Amino acid sequence: MSSSDAGSSGSAAKEREKARVSRTSQILWHAHQNDAASVRKLLEEDPSLVMARDYDNRTPLHVASLHGWLDVAKCLIEFGADVNAQDRWKNTPLADAEGASRTAMIELLESHGGLSYGHNGSHFEPRPVLPPLPNKCDWEVDPSELDFSSSVCIGKGSFGEILRAHWRGTPVAVKRILPSLSDDRLVIQDFRHEVNLLVKLRHPNVVQFLGAVTEKKPLMLITEYLRGGDLHKYLKDKGALSPSTAISFALDIARGMAYLHNEPNVIIHRDLKPRNVLLVNSSADHLKVGDFGLSKLIKVQSSHDVYKMTGETGSYRYMAPEVFKHRRYDKKVDVFSFAMILYEMLEGEPPFSNYEPYDGAKYVAEGHRPSFRAKGYVSDLRELTEQCWAADSNQRPSFIEILKRLEKVKENLPSDHHWSLFTS
Repeated sequence: MSSSDAGSSGSAAKEREKARVSRTSQILWHAHQNDAASVRKLLEEDPSLVMARDYDNRTPLHVASLHGWLDVAKCLIEFGADVNAQDRWKNTPLADAEGASRTAMIELLESHGGLSYGHNGSHFEPRPVLPPLPNKCDWEVDPSELDFSSSVCIGKGSFGEILRAHWRGTPVAVKRILPSLSDDRLVIQDFRHEVNLLVKLRHPNVVQFLGAVTEKKPLMLITEYLRGGDLHKYLKDKGALSPSTAISFALDIARGMAYLHNEPNVIIHRDLKPRNVLLVNSSADHLKVGDFGLSKLIKVQSSHDVYKMTGETGSYRYMAPEVFKHRRYDKKVDVFSFAMILYEMLEGEPPFSNYEPYDGAKYVAEGHRPSFRAKGYVSDLRELTEQCWAADSNQRPSFIEILKRLEKVKENLPSDHHWSLFTS
């Protein structure tokens, strides 16, 4: 085989791997959304996806079982799903269904030979474990387990710094809070409360929180480490993206945000920007939303609630006008920021890059919006962007709606673009 043949076969293998990662995210997402038709369509195209696994080794059947989505589960079983697959915690789908009291799902899984093993299961096989320490959270990490001997600083902010370190032999990202902040009792209380919520988040397009240090100083937050860096650096290196790549990236961001905005527990990011969107690897085939340093979890009493939050929270360049004006705002501030990111991906430069960030935010608050110049802005995509950055937040679509419209735009791209969605 010639070197050119070897290179092309290696390139083809990379493209196939990118396609697999993309489809894995899609089937897990559609299983989570109770979209049996989309799950079936993916399985008809690639039956092996029935055994797709997420970061925690959970299959689509685990996801469907936990939520009680019977039609999705029946479809997965029809395509040969392993009803006794075990996730990272050794839970089977039946154990998840039992833990969530999904009676109909329990009956379905048992009728197909499902067994209940794992920490949630009725047939859990006990192993000798030490009793938990009093008042210790599951996520509390002993700082002695963190190895900073070859650490690298990968980010700094007013809160402190982010370091790449090792935890139990695994590369992780550690946000280390400034000692001056670590002495504040209210900061510690808020920090523990927020981590307790965030560590429960599990989604293929959300950076995985692993634990925190709150009982010793300095306070530290530990997440998975993503080798691909952030979207800001990627766009700086690459410039404007092709429509297919931009839409592929936008879909990943929107999936993560739709999960965070899921009621009744809504997490408003409030600082969605390219620096807080991370690439899983250098191939840029999978994106995750990260850094919830400014986030706030809100219990939604009704879907029309407006949260009483004001103040200049977040980064000016991507800031919604209502935030800049210190007005009450809701989760639609994240939709505005998403529109600015989509614009930057297609145009190759930040919105109003000729302005200083504060001046740009002021200009936006006065009613101005960036001009469309890129050829990649097909009419449907332009219309979606304009609605996402509408001055009236009620006119902005939800991320669930954004996902549906992006999928439609993707389907209508010219055939050469359409294929590259799965390879770019």
